[in-house]
Amino acid sequence: MLTEVKNQLKVMVLSVKYNIMREMTNQVTFVTNILFMMLNNAIFIVQWLLLFHLRDNIGGYKVGDVLVLWGLAASTFGFANIFFRKAFDLPDLIMNGKLDSFLVQPKNVLLGVIISGTSTSAIGDLLYGFVILCVFKFSILNVILFTVLTISGGIILTSFAVITGSLSFWIVKGDLLSGNLIGVMINMSTYPDGIFKGVVRLMLYSVIPIGLTVYLPVKIIIHFQFKQLLMVLAFAVGIICLAYYIFYKGLRRYSSSNLMSARV
Repeated sequence: MLTEVKNQLKVMVLSVKYNIMREMTNQVTFVTNILFMMLNNAIFIVQWLLLFHLRDNIGGYKVGDVLVLWGLAASTFGFANIFFRKAFDLPDLIMNGKLDSFLVQPKNVLLGVIISGTSTSAIGDLLYGFVILCVFKFSILNVILFTVLTISGGIILTSFAVITGSLSFWIVKGDLLSGNLIGVMINMSTYPDGIFKGVVRLMLYSVIPIGLTVYLPVKIIIHFQFKQLLMVLAFAVGIICLAYYIFYKGLRRYSSSNLMSARV
């Protein structure tokens, strides 16, 4: 069991390494994409500074807390798109019968699919999150927590993308549903959860797991509680298992398009 996990992790790291090396063929474009993504994220700092100039507290968050929230949301998104970019393209692969080449490879099908691509600009998102943390909430403990929670958040976001994307095995135009749900998760994760009430807030901690991806992790960084950290990590493990189950359940219904494009 441990050997299998070790081998899968090795495959993942090598795949991401070669994906990034391929993107670095044009170094100017590679660096520019990263820098412009960081600049794009930084623009929103001005927005929040203007809002907090009008009031000291928004949804129970102070200015530093909101910026760390933004930073964690960006780094979570960055981690997911660096390591598991193709999870977000799963509906297209399913609907157009493009999983064929993955089915014949001697490795885990789902892992092979989601690590088969990477996003250069996502590196800028990941770096931006750590820069924000170092500016507004720096401490050794916070850096460690931020790293762990970025990984867990990225895994939760990826698993959610796999779950919603796998609905395309059963639903026609499932890409629209998946795209909208992921869009809601990404966009709403940049706002303080205190501004959401009632049913909406309940959904953000259940159906669309933004609460366990960003909101609760930010609270852990601000006021560390070990029980909350265990809750987030346990949820990450649970949603991974659910994503695997739903994907392989749906894979039984997969119809090949007879497109056997080679992959190295």
